[in-house]
Amino acid sequence: MTINNQDRKKKSIFQKLFSMRDRNARTMCKEAHSNSAIESLFFSRSLSKPNGHNVQSFRVFVATWNVGGKSPHSGLNLDDFLQVNNQADIYILGFQETVPLNAGNVLVIEDNEPAAKWLTLINQSLNKTHSLNSRGLKSAASFSGSLFFQKPSLRKISKTFRTESKRRLKTCNCTTELERKSSKEFCFPCQQSDINEDDFSSEEDDEGTSNFEMSDVSTSFCTSQMKYGLVASKQMVGIFVTIWMKKELVQHVSHLRISCTTRGIMGCLGNKGCISVSMSFHQTSFCFICSHLASGEKEGDELRRNLDVIEILKNTQFPKICRTPNSKVPEKILEHERIIWLGDLNYRIALNYHDTRKLLEQNNWDALLNKDQLKIEKDAGRVFKGWQEGKIYFAPTYKYSYNSDTYAGETIKTKNKRRTPAWCDRILWHGKGIRQLSYIRGESRLSDHRPVCAIFSVDVEVTEGGSKKRSSSTNMKVGIEELLPFTSK
Repeated sequence: MTINNQDRKKKSIFQKLFSMRDRNARTMCKEAHSNSAIESLFFSRSLSKPNGHNVQSFRVFVATWNVGGKSPHSGLNLDDFLQVNNQADIYILGFQETVPLNAGNVLVIEDNEPAAKWLTLINQSLNKTHSLNSRGLKSAASFSGSLFFQKPSLRKISKTFRTESKRRLKTCNCTTELERKSSKEFCFPCQQSDINEDDFSSEEDDEGTSNFEMSDVSTSFCTSQMKYGLVASKQMVGIFVTIWMKKELVQHVSHLRISCTTRGIMGCLGNKGCISVSMSFHQTSFCFICSHLASGEKEGDELRRNLDVIEILKNTQFPKICRTPNSKVPEKILEHERIIWLGDLNYRIALNYHDTRKLLEQNNWDALLNKDQLKIEKDAGRVFKGWQEGKIYFAPTYKYSYNSDTYAGETIKTKNKRRTPAWCDRILWHGKGIRQLSYIRGESRLSDHRPVCAIFSVDVEVTEGGSKKRSSSTNMKVGIEELLPFTSK
């Protein structure tokens, strides 16, 4: 038998094996879910790559919410907002206007008490579904309450919500074995760079900033019984971004860096701009940008927003943290493999108020979207060229009267606050290996904006042997509601 015949025989055997495996998977899927049109989304497989890596899919929840300067109260339940019944592997949460954008917060010192409260509520929702005994539940409740009655410190609370006490995420995960496979260069120990300890973990206490103290029972609850751990949190005036991850996955995060870009008055103040987070997860680089762009609905204001995006992409620079001569750790946003941009982008609808209201009453989203400034500017190639956004099936998210389901301006009392309704709050992505499963809005009445949420299936390159146990969500059990268009009532 010739070599070519041997190769063909091997190829035939492998094809039969994979075909059998796929048939078995599909059979199991059909038994569990009779809808054959969506069966392919209910299972995923690890794809082997010739360089010794596998590609695994992880479920990523992304949300943006302009909270209008409203500090959350202790009774606020975030379960619906975080869709806790459909647990994700990673949560990327971005807030805007966590504090009022007044001179004190912009020019003097930012107030981090609301951000600390948001962290507490997020932890309450993400981690309460984990099995707790009655003592644990009681401690959790008293712990959460103490954060609202005693002025909380963002740094101390951030440290509390990490999966391990005083644990610092690795700045570099380069290994000797990996280096030998990819090149002959030696990977020197990575420098600490200028990473701000407030953003990640810190081994020093924040003296004198808060009288917040925790009991031993509460500490035990927050560390050993947590299902999700806090990976990073950062505030810039009113912009606040926080990243949570299943605690067994945190060990695979490295090269974690944060960069803030100001785009406020004269391009110097932080009331507008963005916080960008760069990290490696396993062997794949990620970048998450949470932004609040220029406001205004006058003609030409969209060009200021375009400029904000252009300057953010141009000026955002992540610090070098690895002394490896030819390190591939990205330093610019677009150098990352998977990128997600979320925030109050502030793009409006290029129609007057009355014409917009008429189309709203008809639920004519397509006609409104054709006048959406972001779509117009993106289609013209003036901004976000090469980026993607899911189809919008929900009503404009701005501007509502507080604690109301009516848009501001619909009554005589709110006429002076009238704004043309618009999809200000958006989520976009860039790069391969990202598939959007849902794109909806929430219905909280907390602020004049509605939150916007998306769920993604994201491919991640994993080194063989580096993760013996795959995440449970790698099975990608997708709820049927995520596959259907969402229509606001």
